[in-house]
Amino acid sequence: MRDDGVDERQRMALKVGIIGGGQLARMMIAPAVELGLDVRVLAEQPDMSAALAATATGDYRDLETVRAFAREVDVVTFDHEHVPQEVLRALVADGVAVHPGPDALQFAQDKLRMRARLAELDVPQPEWAEVADAAQLQTFLDANGGRAVVKTPRGGYDGKGVRVVTSPAEVADWFGDGALLAEELVDFSRELAQQVARRPSGDLVAYPVVETVQRGGVCAEVIAPAPHGALRLTEVAAGIGASIAEGLGVTGMLAVELFETTDERLLVNELAMRPHNSGHWSQDGAATSQFEQHLRAVLDLPLGDAAPRQPWAVMVNILGGPADASLESRLPAALAAHPAAKVHTYGKAPRPGRKVGHVNAIGDDLDAVVYEARATAAFFGD
Repeated sequence: MRDDGVDERQRMALKVGIIGGGQLARMMIAPAVELGLDVRVLAEQPDMSAALAATATGDYRDLETVRAFAREVDVVTFDHEHVPQEVLRALVADGVAVHPGPDALQFAQDKLRMRARLAELDVPQPEWAEVADAAQLQTFLDANGGRAVVKTPRGGYDGKGVRVVTSPAEVADWFGDGALLAEELVDFSRELAQQVARRPSGDLVAYPVVETVQRGGVCAEVIAPAPHGALRLTEVAAGIGASIAEGLGVTGMLAVELFETTDERLLVNELAMRPHNSGHWSQDGAATSQFEQHLRAVLDLPLGDAAPRQPWAVMVNILGGPADASLESRLPAALAAHPAAKVHTYGKAPRPGRKVGHVNAIGDDLDAVVYEARATAAFFGD
């Protein structure tokens, strides 16, 4: 203890500020504590998932609210991509360390910008076009077999802001608020995700490419590494992730959602510059979890080993939860039946379709690991 009454350990602790109080911020708290970091969260409202570390509550769109929060930390990072560019750039102008920075985040915030920049980087992606009206969308449909995926450029996630259409009339309500993104309807055999971590100083680590299983536009399961992943697949996926991270200047975790096509190509679907649902398996299945890795990266600390602990890891999301009970009430039975599985809950009330937690299982037999994860998650359903 110093004469001024401040514990030397508190004085020396690096302070990480996370904007957004959701489950991703929540899952950064434990590794931050283990690393001896002082983690602080700007939550949108009280009693959010990351309430344990919430030191401020307020609107992340309000510059002065964010400025006040940023003054108390050494680096600012994010639970989501929605902080406005003008707020981010004002922080950088103030001298705040912001990771990922606004120059990179703009491509996660705006899908049209993302597609244009990836084209400049010669990254493989679906055919796409910016369409401002029904006539332009019809032209794209005519050139791509009469069907297309149409997306709102900003704000969509987990299936929101995405429609498969055969006619411009199916998105007539979206026109008038700016241009839309039209993409070819890819003939894919499965969906994959590649995660990489990158430090401001440039060091980069890649995780194994994983297979993601989507249901209703929402990630339901992840298998790590992706089964039947030939060496070429893993090398190409890692190369795509690295080229995007370096080309966009991403700092922190980057998730690249990929389509594996029926003719064995990889095409980029979407990006996330933060920890991602496709990486939750790493909490128990990798030497360094994506949450610890993100903290290391944004603080420019040496990156951790991303190698799997076991041949297989499976993550199953708990979607919705029990209709007439809490998740906690189901926990004893789940843990008793499957003591090797790891249950992670988000402090959220059950609601149909809502991500309220997930289960991880690891082992050397894929069928057994899949069963373990699914059977454990089933305890938290109706």
